[in-house]
Amino acid sequence: MMSNYNEIYSQVERLSAEEQLRLLEELAMLVRRRVTSGHQNNSKKLPKQQLDKWRGFLPKRVDALLFQQELRREWDE
Repeated sequence: MMSNYNEIYSQVERLSAEEQLRLLEELAMLVRRRVTSGHQNNSKKLPKQQLDKWRGFLPKRVDALLFQQELRREWDE
C-alpha cells in the first residue's frame, strides 16, 4: 500500500502547480463525499444518546479547500 502512495506522490510532484491545485480540489470533493456518506451511515447506527455526549466537543466542519487556500494566503503574507 505504501509503495502505491509513494508512486502516486512522485507522480503528483511532476505535475504543474495548476494541475496539482486541480487535483487537490478534486480530492477534497472526493473526501467530502466520503465523509458525508460515512457520517450519514454512522449517525444511523449510533443511538442519539451517544451522539449527544459529543455535542460541543467536536469542532465544526471545515471545508478542506477553503482551509488550504487560507493557509496559502497566510504563507504569502
